Parts: sequence; C-alpha cells; structure tokens
Amino acid sequence: MRIATTIFLTDETITPVRLAQELEQRGFHGLYLPEHTHIPVSRESPYPAGGPLPPEYGRTLDPFVALGQAAAVTERLGLGTGITLVAQHDPIGLAKQAATLDFVSGGRFTLGVGFGWNAEEAADHGVDRRRRRAIVRDRMALMRALWAAEPTAYEGEFGSVSASQAHPKPVRAPRERAGAPPLTGPRTLVGGRAGPTLLAHIAEYADGWLPVGGRGVAETLPELRRVWQEAGRPGDGPEVVPYAVLPSPGKLAHYAELGIEEVVLQLPPADEAEVLRTLDAYAQYL
Repeated sequence: MRIATTIFLTDETITPVRLAQELEQRGFHGLYLPEHTHIPVSRESPYPAGGPLPPEYGRTLDPFVALGQAAAVTERLGLGTGITLVAQHDPIGLAKQAATLDFVSGGRFTLGVGFGWNAEEAADHGVDRRRRRAIVRDRMALMRALWAAEPTAYEGEFGSVSASQAHPKPVRAPRERAGAPPLTGPRTLVGGRAGPTLLAHIAEYADGWLPVGGRGVAETLPELRRVWQEAGRPGDGPEVVPYAVLPSPGKLAHYAELGIEEVVLQLPPADEAEVLRTLDAYAQYL
C-alpha cells in the first residue's frame, strides 16, 4: 500500500520545500494539498466537521504554487490537490496550470476535484452553490478539450473554448471509454460524499474517488464498481484513495482487504518540528 500525506500548508507551518524533501527521503509516496482562496468572515456556512472553523482554512497556501516548489526539489514524490475547487477557477487557466505542473514534474500530478462546502467563498467567485456540481462537470469537459491531442472545441452550459493549440499536454496517456472519446488529462480523483450524482461523475470524467476520512468505502465500493462498468470504463473499477485519514494498523489492514492501494494520511498544520515528529510516528506504516 502506498502511503501519501496531506496537510494545510500555511504561512505559519513547515514550508513546502522542507516537507517535500522530508517526505521523499523517508519513503512516503506523495503530498496532497487543499485549496481555499479565502474564507469570508460572515461564516454563514457551517464547518462540515462541526464546531468552529480551524484558523488554517483562511491561511492556506495556493496549492499549485506550493506543489511547484515541491516538484522542483524532489524526483519521485507524487503531487496532488486534495482538493481543487474547480468551480471557482477559470477552466482555461486551470487546464494550463494542471498540465504544466504535470509536465514539469514528469507526470507526478494528481488533480483532486472538489465541489466546495463554503457558500460564501463560492459566491465571491460568482458560483451558485446549488449548481456547483453541474459547473464542475462542465469545467472538466472544457479542460479535457484543451488536453486533447488535437485542437478540440467545446461548448457547454457554463463555458466554451474554440479549437486551440494548448501545450504542454498532461503526461498521462488518454484512458479509453466505451462509446465515448478517451479521457484526457492528469490522474483525476473526485472527492465528496457518496451518492448517485457523485458516482456518476467519477465514472464519467475521473480515475477514482477520494473519500474524506475513508468513511463509507466498504459500503460504497460495490455500487461504484457497478456504475463504473455501466459507463463503459475498463477494468474492475476506479481507484479509491481514502483521504485525510488518521491511521491505525487495523484501519489500514481493512483498506488493504478491500483492495485499496493508496491511503492519504493527515498531517497537523504545524511547524517543522511537530510535522517531523508526526512523520516519525507514521513511519511504522511505510
């Protein structure tokens, strides 16, 4: 099982360069970073975990800039977003960012796709939270057109792009889909709570699921695999990568029994000394 990590990197924590170097030297598989552009102080949206919102949510580094630093000082470390708030981005610019990071890292990038829980943050970006899933689906289709091998136009409900020269291309080869154009782009995992819409989105435009905390994986896997096969996707099913997991030997053994090959462990949003102590504790799982 591959053991990756995630952390809220901020202006007060360990730096991206130091963390990336330590992760690669210690043998961890990857680093995933979350995204929040800002947190409006009105705080009308409740924190999904309950209680007050932790301060690191309003201090996060831009994940693409931080991961670019991590890519420059490592050779093997996987790099991912956990997650990118796709609806809050211009899709043409985001397609370029993702393809560039994948290219300069030698194909090590994973695009984690999320829909967002903070309505005030989304509203400042002009996003109607009620339509966010449809917006993300449309954005992903537009980006796939820019990632295609040949100039490809796209016209959707929320955006369009003319057939264009758009390089660099993501490193990962297109994935076949029965009755549909190949799936282009970097490795893509969709985060969120299991439900019919989420499972359909995974099967349509992603390579797998990024369940936060690993909740509901065993119950959801059979249905996810059924939806995957009905969508004409090859193989036994999508990748499932439990995310932001607080580990224990029993929990990781359970994931292994389910056939899960990668788990992302949560690191504290802390200074260098505390983060390195946590990595020492997690070393038993490598």
